[in-house]
Amino acid sequence: MSRFADALVLDADLLVAAERAVAEALADLDGPATIVFAFVAGDDPEAIDFAGRRIAELVAPTPVIGCSAAGLIGGGTGSEGGSGVSLLVGSVPDLRLRSFHLEVMRTPDGMAVVGMPNHRAGDEMMVLFADPHSFPVDGFVERSNDSLQGVPMVGGLAHGGQGPGSTRLFVDGHSVDRGAVGFLLGGGARTRAVLSQGCRPVGPTMVVTKADDNVVLELAGVSAVVKLEQIVSELDPHDQALATTGLQFGVVMDEYAEIHEHGDFLIRNVLSVDHAIGGLVVSGLVEVGRTVRFQVRDADTAAEDLRRTMAVLAKEPGFGRIDGALVISSDGRGASLFGHASHDSAAVAETAGAVAGLFAGGEIGPVAGRNYLHGFTASVLVFSL
Repeated sequence: MSRFADALVLDADLLVAAERAVAEALADLDGPATIVFAFVAGDDPEAIDFAGRRIAELVAPTPVIGCSAAGLIGGGTGSEGGSGVSLLVGSVPDLRLRSFHLEVMRTPDGMAVVGMPNHRAGDEMMVLFADPHSFPVDGFVERSNDSLQGVPMVGGLAHGGQGPGSTRLFVDGHSVDRGAVGFLLGGGARTRAVLSQGCRPVGPTMVVTKADDNVVLELAGVSAVVKLEQIVSELDPHDQALATTGLQFGVVMDEYAEIHEHGDFLIRNVLSVDHAIGGLVVSGLVEVGRTVRFQVRDADTAAEDLRRTMAVLAKEPGFGRIDGALVISSDGRGASLFGHASHDSAAVAETAGAVAGLFAGGEIGPVAGRNYLHGFTASVLVFSL
């Protein structure tokens, strides 16, 4: 038995899955449950709603946080497209936990997010799950970097297969379909937030010499499109194919470093190429003067990056073994990238005890001390007692 336990139960009857998952996780737990992460996948939002509330009833008064999911992760395996429940349950003495439900309200000055607890000195980690249809996740995460005063954030976007109104968020024994829910954590356990972006840099580093918001117009004084075509033409055939199917854009996080290699970049997608203006449209603001480098992603690079990230963490002085790991993996990192859904779960399980989480359409995690909303990444929150 351990201080953390996981359970993954696949069943078309989500109430049955919820009850079995709770029973399995609690049976493997050494001590009373003090925190529960719960994820439910299925086609019927109401059935997901009932399952989420049933989990909360069975573990009450233990706090539960979670959401509806595109797929599930647990126990070293993964599932995409099925129905079921995944749980990560912890028994953490002296854990300090504050739950919250955020909503967007209209004010005379525009829109405002309400429900966020004030930052306290003991806050060490934030977990956030959001409805992408009703909550401005990207903007909230960016602004929270200042209000949280350096507290790392891990989380992701809930999934609703029927569009707006079909996502479900679990908090304080309730299930809601709007906004965002989360925990602020402190004490009781050592925590770390790590992010595997799974990309490999190609071509030279360059400086952005002209840009307009998220459109990069010039690189090193040359049209961005011309520069891209030049770089791709010089790649080997394998990397050319990767660049053609999914080119990424890496922004250097430490401008003072002399060498910028793997892991030194904030990865953004190249959304489109605008030949009319010679610009590259990327998924985020890129300022003039920033150092950048093109990136490619493939299964081998993504696998190596996640395993290296977890191995380095497991050897961190004073951190100790990893008792539990919450994994938020991109819904583009399952079978479509690795050929099966279990890769990220199994990779994390190599160095962690209990492992559970979900496949999401966007992942929240820190890079170089700041929190961002990402795509095609694996964001991992680990606990060590």
